[in-house]
Amino acid sequence: MLTVFSDEHFMKEALKEAQLAFEKDEIPVGAVIVLNNKIIARAHNLTETLNDVTAHAEMQAFTSAANTLGSKYLPECTLYVTLEPCNMCAGAAYWTQIGNIVFGTKDPKRGYQSQNPKALHPKTKIKKGILAEECGQLIKNFFEKKR
Repeated sequence: MLTVFSDEHFMKEALKEAQLAFEKDEIPVGAVIVLNNKIIARAHNLTETLNDVTAHAEMQAFTSAANTLGSKYLPECTLYVTLEPCNMCAGAAYWTQIGNIVFGTKDPKRGYQSQNPKALHPKTKIKKGILAEECGQLIKNFFEKKR
């Protein structure tokens, strides 16, 4: 019998990735990509580790999922990410034609919704606020530690 997992289940998996980023002194954003109720990619921010401004969790996850599937398009997949994607990641999501994006907490300063709300592919469905409190608290803790 197939177990169907909830959005909360997969967001908890993304939070595990965000915690790995936190432990590496990276901004703690984590992502997983799911296909048919199974995680096919896991990633977290690596911008400091790789000295690469494009090494956001979503970008790492898109690459991993594309390699797993052997396709650059992800229309049947769902991206779970702890923080609202930025403009760059929303643009990459557009090109992957990802079917769904579920994010935890909003990013009022750098999130795509405030910068470019039409950045996503028109067929991509969005769900916001899944475990928003937990996702936001990890980022808040990270920046408090930096001060």
